[in-house]
Amino acid sequence: MQNLLALDFGGIFSKLWNSMGLSQGGDVWKNYIMLAISFVLMFLAIVKKYEPMLLLPIAFGMFLINIPGAERVLWGTYTDEAHTYDLVENRGLLWYLYYGVDKVIYPPLIFLGIGAMTDFGPLIANPKSMLIGAGAQLGIFIALFGAILLGFDGASAAAIAIIGGADGPTAIYVAKKLAENLVPMIAIAAYSYMALIPVIQKPIMRLLTTKKERAIRMKPLRQVSKVEKIIFPVAVTLVVGLLLPDAIPLLGMLMLGNLFRESGVVERLSSQAQNGLMNTVTIFLGIAVGCKARGDIFLTTDTLSIILIGVVAFYCGTIGGLLTAKIMCKVTKGKINPLIGSAGVSAVPMAARISEDVGRETDPSNHLLMHAMGPNVAGVIGSALAAGVLLACFG
Repeated sequence: MQNLLALDFGGIFSKLWNSMGLSQGGDVWKNYIMLAISFVLMFLAIVKKYEPMLLLPIAFGMFLINIPGAERVLWGTYTDEAHTYDLVENRGLLWYLYYGVDKVIYPPLIFLGIGAMTDFGPLIANPKSMLIGAGAQLGIFIALFGAILLGFDGASAAAIAIIGGADGPTAIYVAKKLAENLVPMIAIAAYSYMALIPVIQKPIMRLLTTKKERAIRMKPLRQVSKVEKIIFPVAVTLVVGLLLPDAIPLLGMLMLGNLFRESGVVERLSSQAQNGLMNTVTIFLGIAVGCKARGDIFLTTDTLSIILIGVVAFYCGTIGGLLTAKIMCKVTKGKINPLIGSAGVSAVPMAARISEDVGRETDPSNHLLMHAMGPNVAGVIGSALAAGVLLACFG
């Protein structure tokens, strides 16, 4: 009884209240805005099914870290009136998950999985697709100059520009190397626009192509031999390694995954890269990116600028691919359907599916998917090469 009476109930309840998110002051209103944004992203992922594999974990990571008071437990920090302290001896779950982003481990592993899942046959069968993939990188370089005009320094502008490649892992990789403070804004902008590719691309595709062009039927692609498929990833890695070593962490893992797939001798490794590893890293990457989108970091004028530059970059990348394909259509006297140009951005395989969908609106029996996969794969390689150029020039 004496022990019970000796308890400081006032102090206990005070500690309990102070631990609650309801007691948080300062800029806590920013957290509530970010919570609302996370709900919108969850809606897009669950209801609209816009890139749910990545958008949902990103949205939930954003949701978790912006619950007032949760950062102390999830990340391992606490804040007083003057300072924020890192509790090294008691770091939270999200700190450890973010380590893979901090040390740029996740993006190359994602590329390993993409390589194991992707058939490079359409690109090998039609090497001209590389021109379309190159044309679709227009968005990156327009975004670069746009970011510089808006006042960002060269390294930050290069990190923002890579959003135009429509490749989330590449955007994270470059941003972490060149402008670490911009990683959350760049990553969320890149993945959000990737999720909105059907909304962004379809109106441009209809605007820049005629009904006659959209109805063009392309000849079936030639059969690519197993030897060609094995030589391709090795040859590309060697050439790119000699010319752009900065691109090797991404491109090398992409080609290793593809070699697993095409060699036929490591089916278990290929299956693991495509499924278990890919899914695990995707979960960790999504949560880690989302958990850095705290209200006090995210709600800035820089974020608004990055979102604006990102959408312009996506539009310009789509336009660049379409115009390149239209030129090729003219040169080949109508043998190439310009719709496959929109697949030159590296959102695999969603962009290729959009080409198929818009083509079938004009002619339901016209199938462009395999033809669009060539530019789509070229876009993945092109965005990795663009990343290597930006890192070499601004790193």
